[in-house]
Amino acid sequence: MAEARLEQVRTRIWREESEPADRFATRAAWCRGYDVYGDMLGRARWVDMLWLLFREEAATDAQARLLEALAVALANAGPRDAAVHAAMCSGLGRSPAAAALMAALAVGAGRHGGAQEVAAAMSLWADMPPTDDVPSWAARWLSAAAPTSAIWSETDHPPGFEPNGVVSAGIVRAALQRLAEIGDGPRLRWLAERRGDIEAAVKLPLAMSGVAAAALCDLGFGPEQGEMLHLLLRLPGAAAHALEQRAGSYKDFPFFALDLQDDPLKEAA
Repeated sequence: MAEARLEQVRTRIWREESEPADRFATRAAWCRGYDVYGDMLGRARWVDMLWLLFREEAATDAQARLLEALAVALANAGPRDAAVHAAMCSGLGRSPAAAALMAALAVGAGRHGGAQEVAAAMSLWADMPPTDDVPSWAARWLSAAAPTSAIWSETDHPPGFEPNGVVSAGIVRAALQRLAEIGDGPRLRWLAERRGDIEAAVKLPLAMSGVAAAALCDLGFGPEQGEMLHLLLRLPGAAAHALEQRAGSYKDFPFFALDLQDDPLKEAA
């Protein structure tokens, strides 16, 4: 009896072999040459697999550690974040799980703390390495800040900085300091050492998108890869908050308290 032929599906990233008895079922799969279900499963970390999907070679221990730390920093932006808030609203309305994640992706894709802002900042980092002349760096950063795609509207602030902020958030400072200690790239270290001078020169506080952009650049990712990773790594928190709201009531939804300065009811009273 002739031996059944193994069908192969191959891309630069992935190779599959079919089951001998069913050409539409996968018998084995390799990612960048690594046997995923034979060797990696049970031995590799999630960030190892994530790295291999985006890069040609396996991550070093230092690279995997930094990417894992960045994943923790970005995992849950919290209810204040617009993307998470969108997922929470979707969950509160009992929308399907996919709808909640799509809401988070749609809101978190843009140029105000979103993935497009990260991509824009990463593009600027390529031409503006760390320097001792912070004012000149800031001037070039401000003048060069431009859209990375015709799809998105013009931005009104330099990417990686918070346009409505008064001070850099505590979680941003903590994330930057810890990632700079873990990573050995120049951008994170420079931002951590000169953050005060940089914020004074730009006249805006650093945002988490700026920390993420520096970390992803130090890891060697390109802007398009960074955009995808930023979208992906922020989904866990959006999913968890959507599920929490789905199980609750609109009466318990954590709306932000508003203090209206010109409240007609207060004036009438």
